[in-house]
Amino acid sequence: MNVKQLAAEKAVEFVKDGMKIGLGTGSTAYWAINKLGERVSEGLKITAVATSRASEEQARELGIPIVAFGDIDSLDLTIDGADELDSSLQLIKGGGGALLREKIVASNSTRMIVIADESKVVNTLGKFPLPVEIVPFAWEWTVAELANLGCNPELRRSGEELYKTDNGNYIADCRFEAIESAPKLALAIQNIPGVVEHGLFIGIAAMAIVGKKDGSIETIEAKPGN
Repeated sequence: MNVKQLAAEKAVEFVKDGMKIGLGTGSTAYWAINKLGERVSEGLKITAVATSRASEEQARELGIPIVAFGDIDSLDLTIDGADELDSSLQLIKGGGGALLREKIVASNSTRMIVIADESKVVNTLGKFPLPVEIVPFAWEWTVAELANLGCNPELRRSGEELYKTDNGNYIADCRFEAIESAPKLALAIQNIPGVVEHGLFIGIAAMAIVGKKDGSIETIEAKPGN
């Protein structure tokens, strides 16, 4: 079992009968959805929403009941990965391009559990380029404003074409190297016209389950006030 699978399957143990679950996106969330499918086939009764078309397709193939967002008003639990996380459970997400949907789902959940391998745990966020979803209109101006915050932003590509999210937007991957204050940066990015959402998740995750190469698991819980 690889370390991502180890963390993901541990997180699925928190899923109970009757829960409404948010399904994350990415290589670690894949394993959580896979395990949930196994449990559903064994009789677990849940309903779920997905943060991407890929996750929704995987869930449906495994027999996990997917419901429309309009049919529920909140979620009990969301399980999702992270590109970086620190000891305060501040996250960078969006490497898979689903950051807007992931934030909407996680923010409407009673609890979010982050699953990751130990390489994702950092002392200071920022080595991983921060994804920022932006509208295509006048994207050049939006990217210029992002650069004024002290980063090197690059529009993500898919082959020869500009990458488009499931929402039809672009993603600017912003290289900061080190983010001294994630809350301050989050506010500055939110104030730029043309920005739809950013990949800083602050005060959203309740717990992180981290798989390690030696087969052990580390659990990081949110501290009061975070």
